[in-house]
Amino acid sequence: MKILRAYKTELKPNNRQRGMFMNHSGAARFVYNWALADRIDRYKLGESTNIYEQKRRFNALKDEVCPWIRETAYCVTAQAFANLDSAYKNFFRRMKQDKGQKGFPKFKSRKRGIGSFTMRGCIHIESNRIKLPRIGWVRLKETDYLPTNGVKILSVNIPERAGRWFASIQLEMEVPDPLPAHGKPLGIDFGLKTLAVCSDGTVFENPRALAQEERKLKRLSRELARRKKGSKNRGKTRQKLAKCHARIADIRKHSLHNVSYHVTVKTKPSTIVVEDLNVKGMLANHCLAKAISDAAFGELRRQIEYKAQWNGVDVVTAGRFYPSSKTCSGCGSVKPLLKLSERAFVCEKCGLIIDRDLNAAMNLASLVGVKAEAQPDCLWS
Repeated sequence: MKILRAYKTELKPNNRQRGMFMNHSGAARFVYNWALADRIDRYKLGESTNIYEQKRRFNALKDEVCPWIRETAYCVTAQAFANLDSAYKNFFRRMKQDKGQKGFPKFKSRKRGIGSFTMRGCIHIESNRIKLPRIGWVRLKETDYLPTNGVKILSVNIPERAGRWFASIQLEMEVPDPLPAHGKPLGIDFGLKTLAVCSDGTVFENPRALAQEERKLKRLSRELARRKKGSKNRGKTRQKLAKCHARIADIRKHSLHNVSYHVTVKTKPSTIVVEDLNVKGMLANHCLAKAISDAAFGELRRQIEYKAQWNGVDVVTAGRFYPSSKTCSGCGSVKPLLKLSERAFVCEKCGLIIDRDLNAAMNLASLVGVKAEAQPDCLWS
Protein backbone atom coordinates (compact mmCIF):
# COMPACT_ATOMS: atom_id res chain seq x y z
CA MET A 1 0.00 0.00 0.00
CA LYS A 2 1.06 3.61 -0.57
CA ILE A 3 1.50 5.82 2.47
CA LEU A 4 2.70 9.33 3.20
CA ARG A 5 5.57 9.47 5.66
CA ALA A 6 7.61 12.39 6.95
CA TYR A 7 11.28 12.37 7.92
CA LYS A 8 13.05 15.17 9.77
CA THR A 9 16.81 15.45 9.93
CA GLU A 10 19.35 18.15 10.69
CA LEU A 11 21.30 19.79 7.89
CA LYS A 12 24.96 20.74 7.86
CA PRO A 13 25.11 23.79 5.58
CA ASN A 14 28.18 25.90 4.86
CA ASN A 15 28.22 29.68 5.23
CA ARG A 16 27.02 30.32 1.67
CA GLN A 17 24.11 27.92 2.10
CA ARG A 18 23.20 29.47 5.45
CA GLY A 19 22.96 32.82 3.71
CA MET A 20 20.74 31.33 1.02
CA PHE A 21 18.54 29.74 3.68
CA MET A 22 18.13 33.16 5.30
CA ASN A 23 17.25 34.73 1.93
CA HIS A 24 14.67 32.07 1.12
CA SER A 25 13.09 32.35 4.58
CA GLY A 26 12.93 36.12 4.21
CA ALA A 27 11.36 35.79 0.77
CA ALA A 28 8.68 33.42 2.08
CA ARG A 29 7.93 35.78 4.95
CA PHE A 30 7.81 38.84 2.65
CA VAL A 31 5.44 37.22 0.15
CA TYR A 32 3.16 35.95 2.92
CA ASN A 33 2.93 39.42 4.49
CA TRP A 34 2.42 41.08 1.09
CA ALA A 35 -0.44 38.71 0.25
CA LEU A 36 -2.06 39.21 3.65
CA ALA A 37 -1.82 43.01 3.41
CA ASP A 38 -3.23 42.89 -0.12
CA ARG A 39 -6.25 40.85 0.99
CA ILE A 40 -6.90 43.25 3.88
CA ASP A 41 -6.71 46.28 1.56
CA ARG A 42 -9.02 44.64 -0.98
CA TYR A 43 -11.52 43.83 1.74
CA LYS A 44 -11.55 47.46 2.93
CA LEU A 45 -12.28 48.54 -0.63
CA GLY A 46 -15.13 46.06 -0.88
CA GLU A 47 -13.32 43.89 -3.41
CA SER A 48 -12.49 40.20 -3.38
CA THR A 49 -9.41 38.40 -4.61
CA ASN A 50 -7.93 34.91 -4.81
CA ILE A 51 -4.55 33.26 -4.93
CA TYR A 52 -4.29 33.25 -8.74
CA GLU A 53 -5.07 36.94 -9.11
CA GLN A 54 -2.62 37.76 -6.34
CA LYS A 55 0.14 35.81 -8.05
CA ARG A 56 -0.43 37.65 -11.34
CA ARG A 57 -0.32 41.08 -9.70
CA PHE A 58 2.71 40.20 -7.62
CA ASN A 59 4.64 38.92 -10.66
CA ALA A 60 3.89 42.19 -12.43
CA LEU A 61 5.13 44.28 -9.47
CA LYS A 62 7.99 42.26 -8.01
CA ASP A 63 10.72 43.81 -10.20
CA GLU A 64 9.83 47.20 -8.70
CA VAL A 65 8.89 46.18 -5.18
CA CYS A 66 11.42 43.41 -4.47
CA PRO A 67 13.84 42.72 -7.33
CA TRP A 68 16.00 40.63 -4.97
CA ILE A 69 13.30 37.97 -4.82
CA ARG A 70 14.36 36.64 -8.25
CA GLU A 71 17.42 35.17 -6.54
CA THR A 72 15.17 32.69 -4.70
CA ALA A 73 13.44 29.59 -6.04
CA TYR A 74 9.99 30.20 -7.49
CA CYS A 75 8.47 27.30 -5.52
CA VAL A 76 9.20 29.17 -2.26
CA THR A 77 7.06 32.19 -3.18
CA ALA A 78 4.34 29.98 -4.68
CA GLN A 79 4.10 28.01 -1.42
CA ALA A 80 3.94 31.24 0.59
CA PHE A 81 0.84 32.28 -1.41
CA ALA A 82 -0.65 28.82 -0.83
CA ASN A 83 0.01 29.06 2.92
CA LEU A 84 -1.75 32.42 3.16
CA ASP A 85 -4.68 31.13 1.11
CA SER A 86 -5.01 28.12 3.46
CA ALA A 87 -4.84 30.37 6.53
CA TYR A 88 -7.59 32.58 5.12
CA LYS A 89 -9.84 29.62 4.26
CA ASN A 90 -9.28 28.03 7.68
CA PHE A 91 -10.20 31.28 9.39
CA PHE A 92 -13.56 31.53 7.60
CA ARG A 93 -14.20 27.80 8.07
CA ARG A 94 -13.69 28.11 11.84
CA MET A 95 -15.96 31.15 11.92
CA LYS A 96 -18.67 29.27 10.01
CA GLN A 97 -18.41 26.09 12.09
CA ASP A 98 -17.81 27.98 15.34
CA LYS A 99 -15.00 25.58 16.24
CA GLY A 100 -11.39 26.06 17.34
CA GLN A 101 -9.47 29.28 17.66
CA LYS A 102 -10.88 31.95 15.38
CA GLY A 103 -7.84 34.23 15.19
CA PHE A 104 -7.37 36.20 11.98
CA PRO A 105 -4.12 35.42 10.11
CA LYS A 106 -1.23 37.44 11.54
CA PHE A 107 1.73 39.04 9.86
CA LYS A 108 4.99 37.15 10.22
CA SER A 109 7.74 38.96 12.09
CA ARG A 110 11.51 38.46 11.96
CA LYS A 111 11.55 39.07 15.72
CA ARG A 112 9.63 35.83 16.32
CA GLY A 113 12.23 33.77 14.51
CA ILE A 114 13.78 33.33 11.10
CA GLY A 115 10.96 31.03 10.07
CA SER A 116 10.99 28.41 7.33
CA PHE A 117 10.36 27.85 3.64
CA THR A 118 9.03 24.98 1.56
CA MET A 119 10.44 23.63 -1.69
CA ARG A 120 9.00 21.30 -4.33
CA GLY A 121 10.11 20.02 -7.69
CA CYS A 122 13.65 18.91 -8.52
CA ILE A 123 14.76 17.42 -5.19
CA HIS A 124 17.16 14.50 -4.89
CA ILE A 125 18.30 12.54 -1.82
CA GLU A 126 21.49 10.59 -1.27
CA SER A 127 22.76 8.83 1.84
CA ASN A 128 24.58 11.87 3.22
CA ARG A 129 23.23 14.85 1.30
CA ILE A 130 20.14 16.40 -0.28
CA LYS A 131 19.82 18.53 -3.41
CA LEU A 132 17.51 21.55 -3.23
CA PRO A 133 16.44 23.89 -6.08
CA ARG A 134 18.69 26.95 -6.44
CA ILE A 135 20.71 25.94 -3.37
CA GLY A 136 22.31 22.72 -4.56
CA TRP A 137 23.66 19.82 -2.54
CA VAL A 138 23.49 20.27 1.25
CA ARG A 139 25.16 17.85 3.65
CA LEU A 140 23.17 15.94 6.25
CA LYS A 141 24.33 15.39 9.82
CA GLU A 142 22.88 11.86 9.79
CA THR A 143 23.91 9.38 7.14
CA ASP A 144 21.75 6.56 5.76
CA TYR A 145 18.68 7.85 7.59
CA LEU A 146 16.55 9.08 4.69
CA PRO A 147 15.18 6.48 2.24
CA THR A 148 16.58 6.89 -1.26
CA ASN A 149 14.99 4.08 -3.30
CA GLY A 150 11.37 3.58 -4.27
CA VAL A 151 10.13 6.88 -2.84
CA LYS A 152 8.50 9.95 -4.35
CA ILE A 153 9.56 13.25 -2.80
CA LEU A 154 6.53 15.54 -2.44
CA SER A 155 8.00 18.51 -0.57
CA VAL A 156 10.81 19.64 1.72
CA ASN A 157 10.33 22.17 4.48
CA ILE A 158 13.48 23.91 5.78
CA PRO A 159 12.89 25.39 9.27
CA GLU A 160 15.40 27.09 11.57
CA ARG A 161 15.49 26.52 15.31
CA ALA A 162 18.02 28.01 17.70
CA GLY A 163 20.65 28.45 14.99
CA ARG A 164 20.21 24.94 13.55
CA TRP A 165 18.63 24.15 10.18
CA PHE A 166 16.50 21.07 9.58
CA ALA A 167 14.90 19.37 6.60
CA SER A 168 11.38 18.00 7.04
CA ILE A 169 10.71 15.78 4.02
CA GLN A 170 7.33 14.41 2.99
CA LEU A 171 7.58 11.19 0.98
CA GLU A 172 5.15 8.90 -0.78
CA MET A 173 6.33 5.31 -0.48
CA GLU A 174 5.12 1.79 -1.08
CA VAL A 175 5.14 -0.45 1.99
CA PRO A 176 3.74 -3.95 2.55
CA ASP A 177 0.55 -4.27 4.54
CA PRO A 178 1.42 -4.72 8.23
CA LEU A 179 0.77 -8.17 9.67
CA PRO A 180 -1.55 -8.22 12.70
CA ALA A 181 0.35 -8.41 15.98
CA HIS A 182 -0.45 -11.34 18.26
CA GLY A 183 1.11 -10.31 21.55
CA LYS A 184 -0.63 -10.01 24.89
CA PRO A 185 -2.94 -6.95 25.19
CA LEU A 186 -1.26 -4.00 26.84
CA GLY A 187 -2.84 -1.33 29.02
CA ILE A 188 -1.07 2.01 29.48
CA ASP A 189 -1.77 4.41 32.34
CA PHE A 190 -0.48 7.96 31.90
CA GLY A 191 0.58 10.02 34.90
CA LEU A 192 2.79 12.77 36.28
CA LYS A 193 4.80 10.84 38.86
CA THR A 194 5.68 8.32 36.14
CA LEU A 195 4.98 9.22 32.53
CA ALA A 196 3.54 5.81 31.63
CA VAL A 197 3.00 2.51 33.42
CA CYS A 198 2.25 -0.58 31.34
CA SER A 199 0.21 -3.58 32.45
CA ASP A 200 3.27 -5.83 31.99
CA GLY A 201 5.08 -3.91 34.73
CA THR A 202 7.19 -1.63 32.52
CA VAL A 203 7.57 1.84 33.99
CA PHE A 204 8.67 4.95 32.06
CA GLU A 205 9.89 7.80 34.21
CA ASN A 206 8.70 11.33 33.58
CA PRO A 207 11.73 13.37 32.39
CA ARG A 208 10.17 16.66 33.61
CA ALA A 209 12.09 18.53 30.94
CA LEU A 210 10.62 21.93 31.75
CA ALA A 211 11.05 21.58 35.51
CA GLN A 212 14.73 20.68 35.12
CA GLU A 213 15.53 23.74 32.99
CA GLU A 214 13.06 26.18 34.53
CA ARG A 215 15.64 27.87 36.74
CA LYS A 216 17.89 28.53 33.75
CA LEU A 217 14.93 29.80 31.72
CA LYS A 218 14.06 32.33 34.42
CA ARG A 219 17.65 33.54 34.67
CA LEU A 220 17.94 34.01 30.89
CA SER A 221 14.55 35.74 30.74
CA ARG A 222 15.64 38.24 33.40
CA GLU A 223 18.91 38.75 31.55
CA LEU A 224 17.02 39.40 28.31
CA ALA A 225 14.81 41.99 30.01
CA ARG A 226 17.90 43.91 31.17
CA ARG A 227 19.49 44.02 27.72
CA LYS A 228 19.07 47.11 25.58
CA LYS A 229 16.79 46.53 22.62
CA GLY A 230 18.69 46.26 19.38
CA SER A 231 22.04 45.56 21.04
CA LYS A 232 24.30 42.65 20.16
CA ASN A 233 24.25 41.37 23.73
CA ARG A 234 20.47 41.15 23.58
CA GLY A 235 20.77 39.06 20.43
CA LYS A 236 23.23 36.75 22.16
CA THR A 237 20.89 36.29 25.11
CA ARG A 238 17.96 35.60 22.79
CA GLN A 239 20.02 32.90 21.13
CA LYS A 240 20.84 31.33 24.51
CA LEU A 241 17.16 31.40 25.46
CA ALA A 242 16.18 29.80 22.15
CA LYS A 243 18.73 27.01 22.67
CA CYS A 244 17.36 26.36 26.15
CA HIS A 245 13.81 26.07 24.83
CA ALA A 246 15.02 23.78 22.03
CA ARG A 247 16.80 21.55 24.55
CA ILE A 248 13.60 21.22 26.60
CA ALA A 249 11.60 20.28 23.50
CA ASP A 250 14.24 17.74 22.41
CA ILE A 251 14.31 16.03 25.82
CA ARG A 252 10.53 15.77 25.85
CA LYS A 253 10.35 14.52 22.27
CA HIS A 254 13.06 11.91 22.88
CA SER A 255 11.23 10.54 25.90
CA LEU A 256 7.87 10.35 24.12
CA HIS A 257 9.36 8.54 21.13
CA ASN A 258 11.05 6.04 23.44
CA VAL A 259 7.74 5.21 25.11
CA SER A 260 5.71 4.99 21.90
CA TYR A 261 8.38 2.89 20.16
CA HIS A 262 8.64 0.43 23.05
CA VAL A 263 4.91 -0.18 23.45
CA THR A 264 4.28 -0.61 19.70
CA VAL A 265 7.39 -1.98 17.99
CA LYS A 266 9.27 -3.78 20.76
CA THR A 267 6.32 -5.18 22.71
CA LYS A 268 4.11 -5.90 19.66
CA PRO A 269 0.83 -6.34 21.60
CA SER A 270 -2.31 -7.32 19.75
CA THR A 271 -4.15 -4.39 21.31
CA ILE A 272 -3.15 -1.26 23.23
CA VAL A 273 -5.66 0.30 25.61
CA VAL A 274 -5.19 3.96 26.57
CA GLU A 275 -7.29 6.42 28.53
CA ASP A 276 -9.34 9.20 26.97
CA LEU A 277 -7.94 11.95 29.18
CA ASN A 278 -9.65 15.32 29.37
CA VAL A 279 -6.41 17.27 29.10
CA LYS A 280 -8.16 20.60 28.56
CA GLY A 281 -10.14 20.12 31.76
CA MET A 282 -7.05 18.99 33.65
CA LEU A 283 -5.26 22.18 32.64
CA ALA A 284 -7.88 24.15 34.55
CA ASN A 285 -6.15 23.02 37.74
CA HIS A 286 -3.58 25.79 38.16
CA CYS A 287 -1.53 23.64 40.54
CA LEU A 288 -0.92 20.92 37.94
CA ALA A 289 -1.33 22.78 34.64
CA LYS A 290 2.41 23.30 34.05
CA ALA A 291 3.31 19.69 34.87
CA ILE A 292 0.50 18.35 32.66
CA SER A 293 1.60 20.49 29.72
CA ASP A 294 5.18 19.36 30.25
CA ALA A 295 4.15 15.69 30.17
CA ALA A 296 2.45 16.11 26.74
CA PHE A 297 -0.14 13.32 27.07
CA GLY A 298 -1.83 14.26 23.80
CA GLU A 299 1.38 13.98 21.79
CA LEU A 300 2.21 10.64 23.40
CA ARG A 301 -1.19 9.24 22.48
CA ARG A 302 -0.85 10.53 18.91
CA GLN A 303 2.52 8.82 18.51
CA ILE A 304 1.18 5.55 19.90
CA GLU A 305 -1.75 5.63 17.49
CA TYR A 306 0.19 6.16 14.27
CA LYS A 307 3.02 3.79 15.22
CA ALA A 308 0.46 1.14 16.15
CA GLN A 309 -1.16 1.53 12.74
CA TRP A 310 2.22 1.00 11.04
CA ASN A 311 2.83 -2.21 13.01
CA GLY A 312 -0.59 -3.86 12.85
CA VAL A 313 -1.55 -3.08 16.47
CA ASP A 314 -5.10 -2.14 17.39
CA VAL A 315 -5.69 0.81 19.70
CA VAL A 316 -8.65 0.93 22.09
CA THR A 317 -9.62 4.10 23.93
CA ALA A 318 -11.23 3.54 27.32
CA GLY A 319 -14.14 5.75 28.25
CA ARG A 320 -13.38 9.04 29.97
CA PHE A 321 -15.33 8.03 33.08
CA TYR A 322 -14.11 4.45 33.31
CA PRO A 323 -12.80 4.01 36.92
CA SER A 324 -9.50 2.36 36.04
CA SER A 325 -7.74 3.58 39.18
CA LYS A 326 -10.61 2.81 41.59
CA THR A 327 -11.27 -0.71 40.30
CA CYS A 328 -9.46 -3.67 41.87
CA SER A 329 -7.57 -5.64 39.23
CA GLY A 330 -7.91 -8.77 41.40
CA CYS A 331 -11.60 -9.05 42.28
CA GLY A 332 -13.14 -6.22 40.22
CA SER A 333 -14.67 -4.30 43.12
CA VAL A 334 -14.82 -0.52 42.77
CA LYS A 335 -13.49 1.67 45.54
CA PRO A 336 -15.78 4.65 46.18
CA LEU A 337 -12.98 7.08 47.07
CA LEU A 338 -9.31 7.14 46.08
CA LYS A 339 -7.28 10.24 46.86
CA LEU A 340 -4.42 11.39 44.69
CA SER A 341 -2.10 11.14 47.69
CA GLU A 342 -2.75 7.37 47.91
CA ARG A 343 -0.02 5.89 45.71
CA ALA A 344 -0.93 2.29 46.59
CA PHE A 345 -4.29 0.70 45.89
CA VAL A 346 -5.58 -1.34 48.84
CA CYS A 347 -8.65 -3.48 48.17
CA GLU A 348 -10.89 -3.80 51.22
CA LYS A 349 -12.59 -6.94 49.86
CA CYS A 350 -9.76 -9.21 48.66
CA GLY A 351 -6.86 -7.49 50.45
CA LEU A 352 -4.85 -6.81 47.29
CA ILE A 353 -2.11 -4.20 47.70
CA ILE A 354 -0.67 -2.89 44.42
CA ASP A 355 0.70 0.31 42.93
CA ARG A 356 -2.24 2.42 41.82
CA ASP A 357 -0.81 3.14 38.35
CA LEU A 358 -0.03 -0.53 37.69
CA ASN A 359 -3.51 -1.43 38.92
CA ALA A 360 -5.05 1.05 36.48
CA ALA A 361 -2.94 -0.27 33.59
CA MET A 362 -4.00 -3.86 34.35
CA ASN A 363 -7.66 -2.81 34.41
CA LEU A 364 -7.24 -1.12 31.04
CA ALA A 365 -5.65 -4.25 29.56
CA SER A 366 -8.54 -6.37 30.85
CA LEU A 367 -11.01 -4.33 28.76
CA VAL A 368 -9.84 -6.10 25.60
CA GLY A 369 -11.59 -9.28 26.73
CA VAL A 370 -14.88 -7.41 27.09
CA LYS A 371 -17.05 -7.17 23.99
CA ALA A 372 -17.82 -3.71 22.65
CA GLU A 373 -21.57 -4.23 23.23
CA ALA A 374 -21.02 -4.97 26.91
CA GLN A 375 -18.54 -2.13 27.40
CA PRO A 376 -20.09 1.10 26.07
CA ASP A 377 -17.27 3.18 27.58
CA CYS A 378 -14.75 1.86 25.03
CA LEU A 379 -14.02 3.24 21.59
CA TRP A 380 -12.64 0.48 19.37
CA SER A 381 -10.48 1.38 16.38
